Amino acid sequence: MKSNIKILFIPIVLTLFYQSCTVVPLTGRKQLNLLPESEMISMSFTNYTDFMKSNQASTDKKNADIVKEVGSAISESVIKYFTDNNLISRLNGYQWEFNLVKNDSTPNAWCMPGGKVVVYSGILPYTKDKNGLAVVLSHEIAHAVARHGNERMSQELLTQFGSIALSEAIKQKPGQTQSIFNTAYGLGSQFGVLLPFSREHELEADKLGLIFMAMAGYDPQTAIGFWERMSSMGGGKPPEFMSTHPSDEKRIARIKEALPEAMKYYKK
Repeated sequence: MKSNIKILFIPIVLTLFYQSCTVVPLTGRKQLNLLPESEMISMSFTNYTDFMKSNQASTDKKNADIVKEVGSAISESVIKYFTDNNLISRLNGYQWEFNLVKNDSTPNAWCMPGGKVVVYSGILPYTKDKNGLAVVLSHEIAHAVARHGNERMSQELLTQFGSIALSEAIKQKPGQTQSIFNTAYGLGSQFGVLLPFSREHELEADKLGLIFMAMAGYDPQTAIGFWERMSSMGGGKPPEFMSTHPSDEKRIARIKEALPEAMKYYKK
């Protein structure tokens, strides 16, 4: 009986895969996005609002303004890149917002689907300046616009719910669906515990991020120094921001390989 179930399950999974495939900008890699992006953005806005209510916004106006300045510049470059490549529909529903929250002990930053971005004050000693901050923001924004969160959630939902239609899973099991979303973005009771990005995700976020920051007028070559600082300052335990990010020489080597293309977009 079990073998028959598996035989029946495989075509269902394959059908879901082919019907739900999208293509990642720049790399052309096919990805599995089972959830409507509008659903991802809706959950994102709800969780973002809850997060900002329960976390203290930084009173450091100077750095808060810098976060907004750099973030706005990068979001504009993202819009231009997607417009130039006839992909602007991928940004439907985005409402960009950038906030610095007071948390000096946690070097972290994230971007949710829909363009809600949070930077923790604890990462500022690592970024050093606007270029370093641009590395962080462009990388996290790249994860969002490449829909890596949707891909992570899709894989987890498929694992947990199998052949149940995803729309039904969301209706019937909202608590579990919400828990998977929280885990995908390190929110709620499981804060800091993330579904890991794959190597493909990281490579895509690095490549796209370098282009976005270059288009915004920030030097993509500074990404090397930032990741070196993150690696050396981590000590025995890597900072939370790097918990799912490869931080060894292989990453820096990949960034160096991607720099020539990114520099084509760089205008001082």
